[in-house]
Amino acid sequence: MIQPKHMAAKALFCSFILAAAIVVPAQAQSLGGTLAKIRDTGEIRLGHRDVSVPFSYLDDNQKPVGFAMDLCARIVDAVKSELKLPSLQTRLQPIQLSTQIPLIENGTIDIVCGPATNTLERQKVVAFSDTIFVSSIRAVVQKDAPIRTFEDLSGRPVSLTSGSTSIGLLAARGQEKNFQTRNILTPDHGASFLALTTGRSEAFIMDDILLASLIANSAKPSDWRIIDDSLRTEPYGLIIRKGDPEFKALVDTTLAAMMKSNAFGELYAKWFMTPIPPRNVNLNFPMTAPLKDAVANPNDKGV
Repeated sequence: MIQPKHMAAKALFCSFILAAAIVVPAQAQSLGGTLAKIRDTGEIRLGHRDVSVPFSYLDDNQKPVGFAMDLCARIVDAVKSELKLPSLQTRLQPIQLSTQIPLIENGTIDIVCGPATNTLERQKVVAFSDTIFVSSIRAVVQKDAPIRTFEDLSGRPVSLTSGSTSIGLLAARGQEKNFQTRNILTPDHGASFLALTTGRSEAFIMDDILLASLIANSAKPSDWRIIDDSLRTEPYGLIIRKGDPEFKALVDTTLAAMMKSNAFGELYAKWFMTPIPPRNVNLNFPMTAPLKDAVANPNDKGV
């Protein structure tokens, strides 16, 4: 028979265990997912592109620079503040369009610092920050080419970057309008543009701002023209892991604060409206109406 004193002690012990069972999970939930991973490893891993001017590319010193890189730098600062880790290390990981989502999913990188279209299909496996840019899917062709619409590309060789939304959009337009192109798939935008400039393809289909940057940095920008026809308007977001509301909230709060204070607008002017490295070319690409709306009303809506 248990004595009253022993019963009281046992009750107190059980209460302690129950309280611990309640408190520990709450503490674990207070910092989880990507933030906990960053805290435990002492580093944040940024995925960057090599040729996606002006979002994420390499300068003359092979250093990743660009609009998205600057946005990610602000996010890194916010993470340092949130975790109280001023000495947090940043690891840079080269990525390609076709590898960016797998590398987010397997934990190799924590955020994609580059142009990434926020689509409903991609949202099934990853999450996106609030919109940082809005583009239009068009095609670059030779200046004097008899190509005005995508239908004019019927039967012609077309370069496309593997993993890009352009592939499916072109196929859908072809099915709708009853035409077919001869597709040349390449690993990155630089290779796609090279296929065009060397005559292996007659058009490169991609986001208009990326096409504009490739043209501006080419040997003879006047040789190329972007057609007016468009496959779709697309919002860009920074890719992060799905199911991680804490990290997404930190990312979105950081971007929203920049948009409200005009720090976002200043960075935009730096990369889209003034000369940029490595050739000091000015893209002269003002904010479009859809982007202005996204800045005024931050959201992560996909297409």
